[in-house]
Amino acid sequence: MTVIAVLGAGKIGEALLAGLLQGGRSAEELLFTERHPERSAELTARYGVAGVEVTEAAKRADVLVVAVKPQDIEPVLAELAPLVGPNSLVVSLCAGLPTSLYERRLPDGVPVVRVMPNTPMVVGEAMSAVSPGKHATADHVALVTEMLATVGQVVEVPEAQQDAVTALSGSGPAYFFYLVEAMIDAGILLGLPRAVAEKLIIQSAVGAAKMLAETNEHPVILREAVTSPAGTTINAIRELEKHGVRAALLAAIEAARDRSVELGKAHE
Repeated sequence: MTVIAVLGAGKIGEALLAGLLQGGRSAEELLFTERHPERSAELTARYGVAGVEVTEAAKRADVLVVAVKPQDIEPVLAELAPLVGPNSLVVSLCAGLPTSLYERRLPDGVPVVRVMPNTPMVVGEAMSAVSPGKHATADHVALVTEMLATVGQVVEVPEAQQDAVTALSGSGPAYFFYLVEAMIDAGILLGLPRAVAEKLIIQSAVGAAKMLAETNEHPVILREAVTSPAGTTINAIRELEKHGVRAALLAAIEAARDRSVELGKAHE
């Protein structure tokens, strides 16, 4: 039996626990850590999974999924260092933190797999990218991929691409939420009730995403299918181009990439 401990049971940590249970793992195979006793008791009552201290998790678990905030990583690694070894597998869900950080702070030979998930994990629709560290094998990557497949889709990328992944899909849901928020405001500006505007835009977003996923058509083709000559859509597209929306998105995602790089360097 492979025991998996999730260190940090926030939204992502809880979503992974729920997905692993739904994917067929028993509560006895899972552990979690949580600093707040009330939250710990709530999760145990909800899922039947034991909440433990980091040191106990390190002693009992074969796989340690680190799901704390990047700025909280140092004390966690200090607690793990005396207790883990080459037979442990450390899985990092911390944005911006390279596998080399873990490899420096933990004993030699500890395998580390870096993961960049995103928040749709809470509804089972995460996009996660995995990258092995220097001691992680194909079997380690396969195990992590199997775990993450319970909460969405998974791709493997070279670690050098993880900062780009963080900027694109890790932060990506926030860009969509921002766009939907603006479109709802536009609906209100045009005289629609908020509830109606929300329903119109949210379902349009769901439908558009499903078309992208299921038709395998390039987004340009799908957009052009909506864009009639001298019609409403082309007038809207002209305004978006006039205001530099495409350039702003490129710059925003570059800025997110740069911040991801900074987060990793902060622990050098």
